[in-house]
Amino acid sequence: QVQLVESGGGLVQAGGSLSLSCVASGRNGLTTMGWFRQAPGKEREFVAAIRWIDDSPYYGHPGQGRFTIARDLAKNTVYLHMYRLQPEDTAVYYCAAGAGNTVSQVRDYVTWGQGTQVTVSS
Repeated sequence: QVQLVESGGGLVQAGGSLSLSCVASGRNGLTTMGWFRQAPGKEREFVAAIRWIDDSPYYGHPGQGRFTIARDLAKNTVYLHMYRLQPEDTAVYYCAAGAGNTVSQVRDYVTWGQGTQVTVSS
């Protein structure tokens, strides 16, 4: 089973930037890597996704215009570069791997990382 390990979370001031990394132990037929986030008391929310095969990015509402997803095939690593962060971006960010035709739903993914906390102070 593929394992995912996120890193890069932390505390940042509003307007700042942060980059998250997710290292996969392998791909094992999984075609898509996604980032979700979950704030306290809220549902898990789709942020961005990318296909291993063609580098096509997909963005959810939180990620549009401020976040960039990228992948490094050689390192089995996916990145989420976040810019102009705001306090409402505070959440636990999860990396996930899936093989479905769609990318924005939790059910599209079969493997999840442990999450990394991002806190944006005002």
